[in-house]
Amino acid sequence: MSQYNHILVAIDLSDEADDVLDKAKSLAETYQARLTLVHVVEPLSVAYGSDIPLDLTTLQDEITQQARERISRLADSIHLDKGEQHVVYGRPEREVHRIAEESDVDLIVVGSHGRHGLALILGSTSTSILHGACCDVLAVRVGKS
Repeated sequence: MSQYNHILVAIDLSDEADDVLDKAKSLAETYQARLTLVHVVEPLSVAYGSDIPLDLTTLQDEITQQARERISRLADSIHLDKGEQHVVYGRPEREVHRIAEESDVDLIVVGSHGRHGLALILGSTSTSILHGACCDVLAVRVGKS
């Protein structure tokens, strides 16, 4: 088994984020590795289509602020320094890959619902993170199977 020195845990803000964070924290303790937490806020125009004829700036700012508050609470629960918490804006797979490369991460931990069939073919965020990652990726099974 590999020795991991820096683990990046990429979480959404669902209730299942706690399970993913717990797994990453356990791995970080086992390997005495640095742990970094990231959440990516997707642009609303990407999530809901760019045909929306509204100025979504205020709503996007509010979503980002709520994400920062939630990440801060999660990080505080495991005593993670502010410098190891990131809320970034963009496409999840691109931003997770960027942070992993820039921060010399050797393991990315993500949650996965273990979808099958059409959802698997179309892909998910965890699948997108897996493809193109510069390091190992651990998908933590979350939700109901």
